[in-house]
Amino acid sequence: MAKAKAPKRLEFAPNPYSLKNSLTKGNLVTKLSAVVMGLGNLANKQILKGLMFLTIEVIYLYYMLTSGIEAIGLLPSLGDTPTQEVWNDNLGAYEYVIGDNSQLILLYGVVAIVITVAFVVLWRAAVSSAYRAQCYKAEGKPLPTFVQDVKAQFDERLYGTLMVPPFVALCIFTITPLLYMIPMAFTNYSKLGDKLVLFDWVGLETFITVVNPSGVIGRQFWSVLGWTLTWAFFATFLCFFLGTIVAMMINRKTTRIKSFWRTIFSLTIAIPQFVSLLVIRTMFEPNGIINTMLINAGIVDSAVPFFTNTTWARCMIIIINLWVGIPYTIMQVTGILQNIPADQYEAASIDGANTVQVFFNITLPYMLFVMAPNMITSFTGNINNFNIIYLLSAGGPTEVGNSAGNTDLLVTWLYKLSVDQQRYNVAAVIGIFTFVVLAIVSLITYRNTGSYKNEEGFR
Repeated sequence: MAKAKAPKRLEFAPNPYSLKNSLTKGNLVTKLSAVVMGLGNLANKQILKGLMFLTIEVIYLYYMLTSGIEAIGLLPSLGDTPTQEVWNDNLGAYEYVIGDNSQLILLYGVVAIVITVAFVVLWRAAVSSAYRAQCYKAEGKPLPTFVQDVKAQFDERLYGTLMVPPFVALCIFTITPLLYMIPMAFTNYSKLGDKLVLFDWVGLETFITVVNPSGVIGRQFWSVLGWTLTWAFFATFLCFFLGTIVAMMINRKTTRIKSFWRTIFSLTIAIPQFVSLLVIRTMFEPNGIINTMLINAGIVDSAVPFFTNTTWARCMIIIINLWVGIPYTIMQVTGILQNIPADQYEAASIDGANTVQVFFNITLPYMLFVMAPNMITSFTGNINNFNIIYLLSAGGPTEVGNSAGNTDLLVTWLYKLSVDQQRYNVAAVIGIFTFVVLAIVSLITYRNTGSYKNEEGFR
């Protein structure tokens, strides 16, 4: 049997107007554009484009000279001067002289670095634009006007124009906060020790504290990490397999009023999740309707500790999540089942395959091929599933002296550390570890799925 040919890798032609070519092959004006942005465009009568680049450089230099250089220069120390109380003879009272604020110093320093990186990107574009204008002029090609450049951005380069707004939003609302959080993990920024205004760099000290299993924080971290992965596994795969079974039962030819059963399961999707979770939590309280019915029926003598006992709480959370998650799986699997080619089932029936063999050789491989990326997304989503944990058990039960409850996930523990306890350095470390866990699990599992390895090979 001939081996399938490996798909060819896309090869991209080198950019003739790269920064390297611009600085090595460009003329004097092009090279000077690396110092005065837009000079090459101005020399080649691309006035508006040249002025635009020049304006960007002027604004950046003004920002750096007035505050940017100072902001970056304060990063190594994070400030040294505390707020002081000084006696004022004229007023006959003490005045407070505001000192340094390490939090603002760190924030302004990170913002200055992000702005500098953005400026370097635009600087490269300005130098390349100058070299492009030089090459066009040498080849006798007409230089595009500013209006033509704008029209091109909404025509052949429309993909780039459409990517600008989401990329800018990503930088402002995701990348910059992430870059602010990461260095925070290397400081002692915490309510403990009164380090909320002035704090210092401590290197890997907080990381060692978190991963050290002999310490209080370390024991909690490994316990929370273990439960987080356990919860994510059961929450993802139980919903998938049970939802698949229910979808297949509804999808059978012999099942009547299929639309009715699908509608019933869809009702749980229509109800807001937080409403369902709060109602269910109230039902399973010690004085809730479930315990009241069990006691009145004589089944139990006292209230069942649904959310006050660790084992009960963890099992209840997993079970209640099935109520929330299975309907979504049913909807997804139903669409996949209805698109599996019927001739495959007919061929299997002719070959004498039974129901189990058909499921494991046709239905399940097809579903996994299509749903594997979705399952990975669900797994990572469950690792960060703040709602169901916080609304049902609030992370409890919590043992005395611990900052994390026995049903806390990394994300809910991070919330408590930052909002309730103001231990921002530990919360930042937990955030980094959460990101690392998600990245490793997602990349390894996705790269080993058939959807990634053989994107067009499933038939």
